[in-house]
Amino acid sequence: MLLSHAFGLFTHPDQEWASIKKERQHPTRLYVAYVVILAAIAPICAYISTAHFGWSAGNERLIKLTEISAIQLSVLTYLAMLVGVFALGYAINWMAKTYGAKEEAVPSNGMALAAYSCTPLFLAGFALLYPVPWFNALVFLVAACYGAWLMFDGLPIVMGIEKDQAVMYAGALLTVALVILVSTRVGSVIIWNLGVGPVFVSG
Repeated sequence: MLLSHAFGLFTHPDQEWASIKKERQHPTRLYVAYVVILAAIAPICAYISTAHFGWSAGNERLIKLTEISAIQLSVLTYLAMLVGVFALGYAINWMAKTYGAKEEAVPSNGMALAAYSCTPLFLAGFALLYPVPWFNALVFLVAACYGAWLMFDGLPIVMGIEKDQAVMYAGALLTVALVILVSTRVGSVIIWNLGVGPVFVSG
């Protein structure tokens, strides 16, 4: 049932958001049955493409990651995605009162909005099976834009606020999302410096 929402958000988002709010899934169940599953797409595809397919450098030389390096980076990416979605859901609930919504003791609406808004980014992970940097960047850019629109579209429905409040609310949440992204990138650099950085080999 939860996974069916992933497709509904692309075909009839308003109806899907209304259905999501009506369900009021517990955050733990939503996280385990939806986020944990879909967030694994990108790390798994990235592991397959970087360790087995590789990508071409400027002189057509095939570059790959070692098996261990690919696994390490995939696991780190997976953990960063899980933390990022949780942090975004927490921020949505924490900011609720500021924008006229109801802050919940159990952040069902906030976590649902964060999880389902990230659906395009989760599914964009399949693009990593075709390891061409410009193509991957384009797909994830389009996915990020649609995810941001989904959040804006879902805020009034899921959080029960006016459309004009949703504009400011969404702007604040996008700022939070950027902070989360930068924080995870900085964390990755720190971990790389501790000896978990990428190790390349010729294909």
